[in-house]
Amino acid sequence: MGFSPRSINILLTRTPYFTSTLQEHSAGSRSVITKTTRPFQPPHTPPSMATPPPFLNSNNPNPLTQASSRLPEDTVIYSIYPDNPLSQDALQSLHLQILNAVSPFTTSYIWQHEPFTLSIALHPFPHLKGHLRFGDNLNDEWFTVFLLFRVSVAFPSVSIQVHDSDGEFLLIEAAYHLPRWLNPENSQNRAFIRRGKLHIIPQSALPNPTLTESLNFLIENEQAAVAPDSVQYVIQNRIAGYPEKAKLNTHSVRVRVPVSVARVFKHAPSLISLAVEGFYDRDMDSMKHAAKMERFLKGRKGGEEEMVTVTVKMSRAMYAQLMQQRFQAPKCYPMPAKKGDLEAELGMKIACGLEMMYQEKKKEGEEGKGSGWKKYKESLEKSGYFKGLVPGSNEYTRLMENAEEYYKNSSLFSKTREMLNAPVRQIDEILSLPYSADEFKNEDAPPSDDDSWLYSGEDELNSALQDRQKEMELYELKREKKKSKEQKDTGASSSLKGEDFDLSELVKTMQGFMHKMSSYEGAEVHNDRDPKEVELDVERFMKDVESVMKYQGDENVTRDMDDDGGSSDMDFDESEDGSDMSDHEDGEDSFMHSYSDVMNNELKSTTLKKSFVHANEQTSVKNEGTSNATEDMDEEFSPVDVDVNLVKNLLDSFACQQGLPGPTSNLLGLMGVNLPKDDNKGK
Repeated sequence: MGFSPRSINILLTRTPYFTSTLQEHSAGSRSVITKTTRPFQPPHTPPSMATPPPFLNSNNPNPLTQASSRLPEDTVIYSIYPDNPLSQDALQSLHLQILNAVSPFTTSYIWQHEPFTLSIALHPFPHLKGHLRFGDNLNDEWFTVFLLFRVSVAFPSVSIQVHDSDGEFLLIEAAYHLPRWLNPENSQNRAFIRRGKLHIIPQSALPNPTLTESLNFLIENEQAAVAPDSVQYVIQNRIAGYPEKAKLNTHSVRVRVPVSVARVFKHAPSLISLAVEGFYDRDMDSMKHAAKMERFLKGRKGGEEEMVTVTVKMSRAMYAQLMQQRFQAPKCYPMPAKKGDLEAELGMKIACGLEMMYQEKKKEGEEGKGSGWKKYKESLEKSGYFKGLVPGSNEYTRLMENAEEYYKNSSLFSKTREMLNAPVRQIDEILSLPYSADEFKNEDAPPSDDDSWLYSGEDELNSALQDRQKEMELYELKREKKKSKEQKDTGASSSLKGEDFDLSELVKTMQGFMHKMSSYEGAEVHNDRDPKEVELDVERFMKDVESVMKYQGDENVTRDMDDDGGSSDMDFDESEDGSDMSDHEDGEDSFMHSYSDVMNNELKSTTLKKSFVHANEQTSVKNEGTSNATEDMDEEFSPVDVDVNLVKNLLDSFACQQGLPGPTSNLLGLMGVNLPKDDNKGK
């Protein structure tokens, strides 16, 4: 089978855990989820998921998803653009050639909902287009990708564009190998399949490419757009094994069904997809048809159909859809008395699904109201056609009748009616010819295929998740190596780098900054920083200083007089004008000493002095027998190494920034100094 890394990534990034038991019922990873819920914790998510590649970031909007929102979910859309403009006849010829080229691979393949098709489109210029709903069977989508790659090889003069309701799923698949500039916002009109390889239009050539610009670039500069080998490997590995891999998706099962149902599948085996879809998507209205079984149990003059045993081929996803749901057999349906007969139970589900599909298609075909009518009605409601009227009112009914009349006269009605009637007409034509149970009684129905794969999905999912985790870890390792190399190269070009960083240069730079770039107005910075000047009233500042010093001097004199018990007039030498000539000098000395003493006394009770590095700490080691008093004296009289303390404090402050902007890096940045960073710190 195999899982898509794209859907596995959804497990790891978009949801913390599964709330359902995931069983891989198909060859792809768009799996059927059983209705029995229980928590399922995926393996440990590595730290790399904190910064996933752009194409795995679920927060990124995707223009292609918005553009294809009108189509059902789980739909793959593809377009084939010829290099040269073709006439309608030439385009029709190319159309037939491509279908003939893929028919050997698609003839026996059972599609989940609808087969691979192409149609002619004229806008914005003549080309071929198609879309295919793959539903729960992701194998259909990757088989379609395989077919498109084969077409690109068989027809080298075409460029193919493909995406689905998730967006550029080929780029999502190779997300861990894409260039970092590529993200969902700039990926539109950039990825194409051509000559068997994936091409990505480089951003340097076309920053915002239109479809026409991209196609012209591919024609003129094809080699410049070829995606890297690692991207090619991921995509080719995903489609490797096809078409043989597509055959592994087929599951043959032996069932007991009415002979009319057996005849339909004998001549139109592809109708099994519509039968399973009719059963799986049933509602209360369609179940009314199953309660009567008018077409496949009472199809011939009201007589009951005989039951026969045949082998029916379907996809694994279809088999899982039939197996996972319980369904009570209608009263009119003949079931064996023995309970637990798997062949009869599966046959009953298939027959009821075929009945419900047939009757619903017939009804919609007669009315011409399929999905086209629903979209048409929704557009009327959004445009305000019904004016907010209550459904069922007279005015609302009148407007609805007018809308239905207009719709029936439109070309969309005839196309929808023809499409809906197609399987009904096919079944009617098959059952219109004579048939009986005898043609099946002589046929030997082989036994059902082994379905152990149905119950091994969780183990395979765990294995796939582990593989995806290894891919993420490898991606993160490569990213870290690249980042480390870039930082190393950057450091090598710097004047101050890594191990060669000279701390003495830091001291000299800081001293130069203090002595040459500082003044009373503040630190000088570059002219482009628009510094604000320091406003200082010098006269007012000096008067305040003088008053403080004079007050402190008077206080000291008073204290001395109190200690000596008095004083003599000879203790003062006054000038002729009566002013104290030494008052300023003595006051300043007294103020500074007193201020220093008070500050030292306050700091003695703190550990501040221990935070400074003294000169003797760098050259000597204290003896074990030295007394505490001696140590204190050594600390008190040993000078503080200003340069060492400067470097130590700067480095401590820089380390506290933890690589973020801060005061130290800002200050040193003004002086042109860049300290080396430790990239491994904190990891």
